[in-house]
This record gives sequence, structure tokens and C-alpha cells, in this order.
Amino acid sequence: MPGPVALPPGVALRAPAVDGVDEILSADAVEFLASLHRSFDGRRKALLTMRFDRQRRISLGERPDFLAETAAIRNDDSWQISPVPADLADRRVEITGPVERKMIINALNSGAKVFMADFEDSNTPLWDNLVQGQRNLRDAVRGTIELTTAPGVDGTVKHYRLHERPATLMVRPRGWHLVEKHVIVDGQPLSGALFDFGLFMFHNANHLVARGSGPYFYLPKLESHIEARLWNDVFVFAQERLGLARGTIKATVLVETILAAFEMDEILFELREHSAGLNCGRWDYIFSAIKKFRDDPAMVLADRALVGMTASFMRAYSLLAIKTCHRRGAHAMGGMAAQIPVKGDAAANDAALAKVRADKEREAADGHDGTWVAHPGLVSIAMEAFDAAMPGPDQIARKRDDVKVGAAELLDFGPRGPITEAGLRLNLDIALQYLGSWLAGNGCVPIHDLMEDAATAEISRSQLWQWVRSPYGVLDDGRNIDTDLVLDTLAEELKRIQETHGSAGRYDLAAKLVEDLVTDDEFVEFLTLPAYDLID
Repeated sequence: MPGPVALPPGVALRAPAVDGVDEILSADAVEFLASLHRSFDGRRKALLTMRFDRQRRISLGERPDFLAETAAIRNDDSWQISPVPADLADRRVEITGPVERKMIINALNSGAKVFMADFEDSNTPLWDNLVQGQRNLRDAVRGTIELTTAPGVDGTVKHYRLHERPATLMVRPRGWHLVEKHVIVDGQPLSGALFDFGLFMFHNANHLVARGSGPYFYLPKLESHIEARLWNDVFVFAQERLGLARGTIKATVLVETILAAFEMDEILFELREHSAGLNCGRWDYIFSAIKKFRDDPAMVLADRALVGMTASFMRAYSLLAIKTCHRRGAHAMGGMAAQIPVKGDAAANDAALAKVRADKEREAADGHDGTWVAHPGLVSIAMEAFDAAMPGPDQIARKRDDVKVGAAELLDFGPRGPITEAGLRLNLDIALQYLGSWLAGNGCVPIHDLMEDAATAEISRSQLWQWVRSPYGVLDDGRNIDTDLVLDTLAEELKRIQETHGSAGRYDLAAKLVEDLVTDDEFVEFLTLPAYDLID
């Protein structure tokens, strides 16, 4: 049983009892979290208000553009980010996944250069998941992480431990919009971002530095350089409190909102002491484009399966990220290959691997300095693509001065359609399967031979919401996509999933959540906000 948690004045813990909580939430660790909250939560909330204000203006017709007030930063060729440490110099293949113990060991052993341990889109923030995730990362940092499985049906027991040269560890905390409802400071829930960041820093930063590495992070969902400035101030504060040199922390920002694409120079500038470049978070980026322009009847994307990195607005943002990063001496990381190996179907497996290979070859040819995969079985394919195009540790010397991307290119969403019944059903299928699994405690879900996380589920439900309300929400067979069509199809998909998967997920509850998300006149900013109220 877990021991008692010592809480400083003003802090309350409203959480179920879980093993190891007393180790992770020690008195000093909680005091550090409380200091982060008291120093920065007011600014965090003000930035969220700024997001809503910006959305209102966009819904009234304002279009994003590069900021006039920061033109001097963009036009100044003299500044660059600080050099990155040696273990972040070569990042040609990175693997990502949740903070589950077996996943951490396998990912660190995968042969990838970097493993990003994810508290965000691929992790359901159950209290036990969060506490065990921090314990798992603590053990991984110290090299002691191991796992012995229970005997299988044939009596076989498997044992997992780290190899001699594991991947470099990076951690993705939750975004600024999420809270940690189990920890209350001065009557208010702690920021989920500060909880995840703060505990990892407190328990591991000095150990990482002592072994020649450091605390490295991925920062999600930023919409402006002002939000990057807040992270930078958090970094400075944490380093001072923990006795670390300024600049010890390094962070890669995921450019996964369409507004951040207009402020890439400024984001790098704000984090220049702590920056480790930018990453093209492609799936969240598509979701962000739909979300931000949801009230524009003319901005309606085709079936989600047809919107990829070759779409005009996606290619523009990817090339601009490369050009911007290389100008500033920073890594420009490519996006996720969501495919996973297909067992029992050689033809389907070959097709999936071919898609991964083509995607990674395109990224390497464009000038990216590395890429993401979701499965250890894809590491070698991605590595081969980058090894062939990138003999050195990066391609930062390729400045891509030939790239000319302005606001028009970033907002070129191309021709509308087609929207098909198959696309409608796929959106409902993925939303149901993913949310059913998320609500059951698993935030990283293989569906139709793709590894889905919250970002891809967000695309599905946001398209459904928009299709119902747009005059261009029409199937290619002429039927209007109205609420009745969506709800009737939702019931059919729910029945099919329950017949196929039984009680593997909380599908009834997921269906109710999807229905609410699609029919609510107000667009819910993130599906994880109402979903979080439904878990412990």
C-alpha cells in the first residue's frame, strides 16, 4: 500500500491511493510543484484567455499573418539558438510512445536515436498512469528499469531490461490547456504541464546532468511565441531552484497549431538558450487548421485519409519549418509515421512499409534533420532513408533559401472534397475506438494498422462537427451531412465495434461523448477536456 503523502500548506491531494505515490510526491517535490503553480499559473490562464480572444477574431473573419510587431526578430540574421548537447546532435530517427514501463524499455532499446516519453496525446491521464509513468522514467534515467511478465499460456516468462546504449530520453508534458485535477494548490488545480514537467525535473534533472545528458523536453500545442516565453521563464525558474546552470534544459517545440506556423522565428528566439529546434506535428496541425477555421464555410477539408503532407498548406508549413530552423542553427524534425507492421498479411505489411519509406525519403530530401516513428519495427526503414540522404548528424547547412512561403501558402487549403460515406464512417469509427480505449485507460491505440492518439481522434470529431454545419458538408453521392445522418451512422458504427471488440473499451460512453461533441453548438476546444471528467 502507498505511504502517506506529506503536503505543504495550501496543497491538497484528491486522488485514489496508488503504489509509489509517496516516492514521487515527496514533501520537497510537492513544494517544488506548488512554487511552479504560484509563480506561473496566473500567466498560463491569461494566455488561455488570449487564445479564446484570437479564436473569436478568426471566427469573425480575421486571417492570421506574420506579426508586424516582431518583424525585427524575423529580419535579424545575427541571432541563432545555443548549441545543443552532444546527445541531441544526431536525431535522425525518434520513436514516441506513452510512459508505460514495457514501452519505455522497448523504445529506449529500439535503435532510434531519441525516445520521446509522452504524458500528452498518447497517455490517458489516470492518476495511476501519471504516478507510474514518473516512477518508470525515474528508473529509466537511473538505468534500473526492468520488467518481468507474468507467465503466458505456455508458461513463458519474459524479462525486459535496458541495453548498454539506449536512446536519448525526451519527455512531452501535457499542454498549457490541461489541468491536473488531483493536485490542488491554493484552491486551484495544478497545471498538467507543470505537474508533468516539475516532477520529471525534480527527480531526474541532476541525475541526467551527472551522467552527461540533461533534461530534454518536447513542448506541445503552443499557439504563440508568448506561450513559448512562459515556458522559457519556467525553465529559468526551475534551473535556479534545482541548482542547474542556465540553458541546461533543452526543448523542441511541436509546431502543431496553424497559428504557431506564423511565429516560428519568434518561438525559437524566445527559447534560444533552451531550444532544440522545431518539429512538424502533422496530425495536430491538421486538427488545428480545422478548429481555427471551423466557422469558415469555405474551409472544408476532404476525407481525413486524403489530407497528407503533400497537401499545399501542409507542404508549405513543412518547408517553412526547415528554412526557419536551419537559418537559426536548429534541428527541423519531421512528422510521425503512424503506420505499424501488419501481422499475418504480407501484402498489407509491404504496402504499409512502402508508405513509411516514401514519407521518410521525402522528409530527408526536403532537408529535415530527423523524423518520428510510432513502432520499433519502423526504426530501420526511417534510419535507412535518412542515412542515404544525410551522411552527417544533420542537414542544418542546407538553408533552403529557395523556399518562399507566405501567409497565402500557409492558408492554401486547396480544393474542397471529396467527402465520402467511407470517410464519414472512418471518422466515427476512429473516434469511437480511440475514445473507448482512452476512457478505459489506454491513450495509444492501434486502429486499422495505424497507431492512433488523441491528435488523430481530434481530426475525426472536428471534421464531423464542421461538416454538419457547412454548406459544403455534402457527401460525393449528394447527401447532406446533417445531424441525423451522423447520429444514425454513429449508432451503426457503435454496434459494429461492440460486436467486434466486446467490452475491450468503454464504447457506450465514448459514443455519448462523440454525440455531445458533434451536436454541441459550441466547438469544444479539446476532446480531452470533457473526457477527463469521466476518468479517475
